[in-house]
Amino acid sequence: MAMPRPTAAQLAYGSCTVIFSTFAMLLLSQTSSGAGIAVVAVAALALGLLVAMTVPLSQKRPAAVERPAPRAPVRASVPAPAPAPEPVRERAAS
Repeated sequence: MAMPRPTAAQLAYGSCTVIFSTFAMLLLSQTSSGAGIAVVAVAALALGLLVAMTVPLSQKRPAAVERPAPRAPVRASVPAPAPAPEPVRERAAS
């Protein structure tokens, strides 16, 4: 089973979390040793991963295929022919 690719939002939130949490933890802990910096970096990466995985994913749902309702067959209606005009009859002179 292939892993889904991370979305742009997941990458952005995770990256920002790693950067800002690293700076915050380094400033708050005031560590200068290599081991302390490594612990802070690993903790920031774990926190960034956690944030990236909890960002709600956009649900791409396939559009529902709507089938048109069946229609009644169309019947061509031909109008009845108009009655032929009667020839004009002239009265015979009497």
